[in-house]
Parts: sequence; structure tokens; C-alpha cells
Amino acid sequence: LLPYKVWNLLLVLGEGARRLHVSAAFNAKAKVAMSRFEPGTSISYEKLHENINIVRKRLNRPLTLSEKIVYGHLDDPVGQDIARGRTYLRLRPDRVAMQDATAQMAMLQFISSGLPKVAVPSTIHCDHLIEAQIGGVEDLKRAKEVNQEVYNFLATAGAKYGVGFWKPGSGIIHQIILENYAYPGVLLIGTDSHTPNGGGLGSICIGVGGADAVDVMAGIPWELKCPNVIGVKLTGSLSGWTSPKDVILKVAGILTVKGGTGAIVEYHGPGVDSISCTGMATICNMGAEIGATTSVFPYNHRMKTYLNKTGRADIAALADEHKDDLVPDKGCKYDHVIEINLSELKPHINGPFTPDLAHPVSEIGAVAEKNGWPLEVKVGLIGSCTNSSYEDMGRAASLAKQALDKGLKCKAAFTVTPGSEQIRATIERDGFSKILRDVGGVVLANACGPCIGQWDRKDVKMGEKNTIVTSYNRNFTSRNDANPATHAFVTSPEIVTALAIAGTLKFDPETDYLTAANGEKFKLEPPNGDELPARDFDPGQDTYQHPPAESGSVMVDVSPTSTRLQLLEPFDKWNGKDLEDLQVLIKVKGKCTTDHISAAGPWLKFRGHLDNISNNMLIGAINIENDAVNKIKNRLTGEYGGVPDVARHYKANGLSWVVVGDDNYGEGSSREHAALEPRHLGGRVILVKSFARIHETNLKKQGMLPLTFADPTDYDKIRPDDKLSITGLATFAPGKPLKGVVKHGDGSQDIITLNHTFNENQVEWFHAGSALNRMKELQ
Repeated sequence: LLPYKVWNLLLVLGEGARRLHVSAAFNAKAKVAMSRFEPGTSISYEKLHENINIVRKRLNRPLTLSEKIVYGHLDDPVGQDIARGRTYLRLRPDRVAMQDATAQMAMLQFISSGLPKVAVPSTIHCDHLIEAQIGGVEDLKRAKEVNQEVYNFLATAGAKYGVGFWKPGSGIIHQIILENYAYPGVLLIGTDSHTPNGGGLGSICIGVGGADAVDVMAGIPWELKCPNVIGVKLTGSLSGWTSPKDVILKVAGILTVKGGTGAIVEYHGPGVDSISCTGMATICNMGAEIGATTSVFPYNHRMKTYLNKTGRADIAALADEHKDDLVPDKGCKYDHVIEINLSELKPHINGPFTPDLAHPVSEIGAVAEKNGWPLEVKVGLIGSCTNSSYEDMGRAASLAKQALDKGLKCKAAFTVTPGSEQIRATIERDGFSKILRDVGGVVLANACGPCIGQWDRKDVKMGEKNTIVTSYNRNFTSRNDANPATHAFVTSPEIVTALAIAGTLKFDPETDYLTAANGEKFKLEPPNGDELPARDFDPGQDTYQHPPAESGSVMVDVSPTSTRLQLLEPFDKWNGKDLEDLQVLIKVKGKCTTDHISAAGPWLKFRGHLDNISNNMLIGAINIENDAVNKIKNRLTGEYGGVPDVARHYKANGLSWVVVGDDNYGEGSSREHAALEPRHLGGRVILVKSFARIHETNLKKQGMLPLTFADPTDYDKIRPDDKLSITGLATFAPGKPLKGVVKHGDGSQDIITLNHTFNENQVEWFHAGSALNRMKELQ
């Protein structure tokens, strides 16, 4: 055994799965697990402790847990200006994770930077490009064939630049992170909005755009606006039909889709100990739906058990030694506190069309009838990055077994998505998969699948009104199946399973009866399932490719004729002048998520080709002029066309343009394509009432001007055929508003004040044309 201090010096927290204490149960598979060990440089607990003490002494007050981890990763803890909700922090994250749909653009940008290797441990995870059609084996095989060019690019780019590569079939990025890379106290950024999943293991894991990932991989301090901290105090304990998912469904109903913007949600209180580690991850995962920067739980025995079970007992032991740094200080202050008594919390179901429309399950049938929502449940879908743990699958299987014992199968179609190869192999070994198949389920590939629109759905026609229930996290219009008439509801895997068995929303499993095959009436007993397998996890097939020590001979090819991949050209620099007579491209009405701005589903195949994917720009946004989607008037020709087509026509004719939007513009996914596409097609300004955090940053990174109305009612002054000039750019500076001159078609004008959140570095991105351009200038 190494001395304690030596361990602290040598510990590389943020490395890949440290399977150094693989139990005998792994036997021959130990080598598979061990292959994921990935050395790298990262912050140690001693350094974290040192930085926390520096900041605590400077601020002279107790710190929340999120403050400890965030401030503990400051680039300059002595000199950094720290003010919640106001200053920008310069941070040193421990590692980067990228899913395959966003990794394409991130790696293309990294290649453009000219740097030889990534500066921090980084990984690519192939989970987004596998379409659900038939079943896991067949769908994975087809995906490997269809996406061979992209997978080869990501594998070779990873090998060339020192990035680990998780092959298709390995599982969903967030489950892989939880099993291998998250640990108490780590600061990790990921190019997916549900990266906060890692908060279930006491980590600060934050979703970002690809350009942010490039900064970190390049060794540049990463900027984050100092988050506010929302405290959620949990009392009581979970029991019966109530699950961890119900906590975040309830919180979403309280805070709404924008109530967490600019804040970290920190759970605390005696109720925390009644929630499993993977249950805490579920809660943190869906925190993205309230706009939170991330969410986190304090280190406890449930996390220690999970670390031990996933081969990281050494990290658990060190976390025990440093526990004081991994929990909030006594007397710390939160900006806002919500209290939830878990003993009184009832099962919830949220939707349709937005994840913050919360209903108790006991009331959803009546609410659906009143609103004309279809009562029949066409499909129940469990799994996804939010709810695909061993515990989730076990509890769902316990309900399925009860139905089978009474001669019943699901009335609705039923799909099951394992979160990782390890989960798939373990639930197959332990019999859960067979039970779920026997009740009528189809086990899909270890991938995102229908959760992000990768679903070749055949049971309803496009435009047909129908209801689906999922254990996913997001339910925006058209998200799962591209059908705007699909009413999608999100709930726990247990409730999904119960509703799939009953086939209707008008079923409360706590009070209502089912009819057995023999005519007998019976109630489902509350679900039960082990938190973790009694035997060790079965790691399944080895799906990890470690980057070689020597990569000089590795070639990364991008064909100039490819329709899937395209090398990037630098965006033009600011010309030093005000932006005059920008044409309003579209004035967006109501909710405009990144799904509306850059749809997923069939468009995912173009995520590495900027010009091709730009053909989906804003095709889901509602035009206030005619309440139509993808139908706007071309002010140069007088004809109507699709949004991308009109934008291309304006660009070809030298006419720059502006998008006008509503509140929380860009909520949802972290996809930076929603920022790259407007820039590529000639846009210069996005002017809205308010932004979602990640999207606003992504726009800045690409040299766009994300601006907000100083007076939100000024949104009503802008007409769809207006032109807008932005003045004051010669003295563009942090905290200094810009002026907008709105020029109407009748010759009249309105002068409006426009706010922004640019800091000094971000102003330089605008001047250079993009953050990547600025990085090159500094090399």
C-alpha cells in the first residue's frame, strides 16, 4: 500500500474506468474492463482542498457544495473575481466527453485549431446515430454500415489527437460517464445538455457546445458565468410507487423550463439518503429541462456503494478521506430554497409538448379528457440516459412479471433501451430482459434511439393524433418521432410500464385494477428492485478504443465529396462597422428550442457537414406572420419559401439578417449547430426576450451577436418585414448596451435598447469572427 500523501499526489481523478480492484466475478472479463484505464492529468483532492480554503477565506463565509467544486477548479483562486450571477469564472475542467453527433463538429474545430493533441483526458461516445427500427442487434448492425464514414472519422480523429473512443453499441454517453469517469468533486464538461447526469455521483458535470469543448481540449481556461445556487431540501423518504424521477418532475413543475437558468441546483437534506446513486443521477439529468447549469448531490454512502460496485473502491476511499470538501458547509446560503417531503410526494407525469407541465398520475386521465388529449397509450418507452439503470430496469421488470403471472401483456407497444453495454449484459444475465420481452417489449440498442428522434416509427401516420409515454427527459413537439401530433409524456419507468400494460392514461396504478386473463380483478403491487446487482456487473463486450501512444502515422481523411463530413472554413471577421439594415428573416412566435432551430432525427446524419445540415435551420419555428412552420416571405422576391432557402438567397445577394425570438430562446439540447447554421447562412444577430444559457454561449462562440430586449415589450414593435440596424459596436464593451434602430416598411422608425452579456474575452471573439479564430490569433 502506498502512503496516504503519495496516493494524493499520484491519484489521477478523471481517468477512465479504473478497474484496479476488479472482483473475482469478472474473471476473464477483467482485461476488458482494465483496458479502459486512461491516465491523464487532473486536479487532486489535495489541490481541490487547497483552492476551497483559499476561496472560503477570501469570501469569509460558508460554501455550498457546488461552490466548493466549481471554485475548487478556478484557474486563479487567489485573484478571481467571484460574484454569483455576475462575474465570469475561468475554470480548469478535469476532462471532456463528447457524443458522436456533436463530436463531429467539435473534432473538426479542434483539427482547425492546428493543435497536435488534446490537453485534458477526453472521450468520444457513439450513441446518437443508431436508429431504432427492429431491435438492438439488427439496428446496431445497420447503424455501423450506414454511419461507417462518420465512425471511421471519429475513431481516427480520436486516435490522432489523443481522444478515447467508445464504439457504437457501448451505450449512452451519460451512463458511460457515470460508470467510468464521474466521481465526487470532478469538474467535467460534455457536449450534450444532459451531461449533468454525473451530479448523481457528486460531480459538477456541465453541458456545453463543441467550441467550449475545443477550448478545454486546447488547454485554455474555460469561462462560465458564476452560477447562482438553488437549494432543494429533501426530507422524508421515497417509497411505494414514488421514484427519483418524481422529484425532478415535481421540481420542473415548480421552476418551469427557465427557472433554473444561470443556476446550479443543489440537493441536500435528510431525504437524500433514501435515493440511490443512479436515482440521484436521474434527478440531475433532467435538471437540464429547467435550464439549470447543472445539478449535484452531496457525497454519501449510496455513492460509495456505487463506486465500489463499478470497480473504483480506491476513489471511494479517498472521497471518504476528503468528505468535508464533498458536502456543503454548515450554514451555507442558497439564492432560493425549495423543500420537498419525499414521504408525501406522489408519482408524476409531465406533458405533453413541454417537460414542465406537471400532473400527479392520479389526475392525468381527467386532465387529458378535459383537454382532448388522446387517452389511449400507443407506445410506452423506457430507458434513455435518464432512466436506464439496473434499478430502473429491475423495478420495471417487477411490474412486468406481475402482469405475466396474471396472463397479461402490454396493451401498448413497449420498448426498452439499456443505457450501456454493461447494463444490457447484466440485465440479460439476471433475467430482466427476458421478462420485459415476454410482456411485449422490444429491447433496443444501447443508444439514445427514440429519445432524440432516432425512431423509424410505423404504427401511426404522420399527423395522426396519438399519445406516447416515456421515461425520457424531453418531450418537445415532434422530438421523438417527427410527428407534431404526438402527445409525449415523461414519467418514471415504473409508471411507463404500468400505463403500457393498461394501455391508457386513465389508469392510476395506486388505486385502479386490471383484469387478469381469467377475469379476476387485481392491483399491481408497488414496484421493487435492487439498487445494484447482487453479483458484480457484467461488463459485456469490450467497446472502448484507447488512443495509441504514437499517432504520427494515423491519417484522418475527410473527402471533399462527402455528404456527411466537411472541413470548416473560418468565419469572416467583424469589419469594424455597425451592422446596418439587417433584414428580419423570421419573427419567431412562442417556444423555440434547439429542436426547432436545428432538428435532430433524420438530420443527425449531417452533423459533420455544416452546409448540408444548415438546410434544417429554423424549419420547426413558428412564423408569427402566418402561424406556419418553414414558410417565410422572401423580401427580395416577394415569394414564400423555406427558412433555409430564403436565408441562402439573402446571403447570395449580400443581405445579412436577424432572427427575432421570444423567451428562453434555444432551450433544450446543447447542439451548437443551432448557432453554426445561422452564422453559416449569413445571420449576424439573434434578438430575443431571453436566452437559454448554452445556446447564448454557442452563438457568441461563432461570432454571432445574441442580444436581448432591455424592454421585453419591444418585441411587439418589430414587424416581420422590418430591417434592423445595430449601432454602438465601435465601443462594444461589457455591461454597455447597444442601440437598435428598427426601420419599418412605412418609413417610420423605433429606437430600442439592446442588452448583452458579453465579457471582454467574448467581445474579442466577436471582433475575430469566432472563438476559434481568436484562438488562432493567439497561437
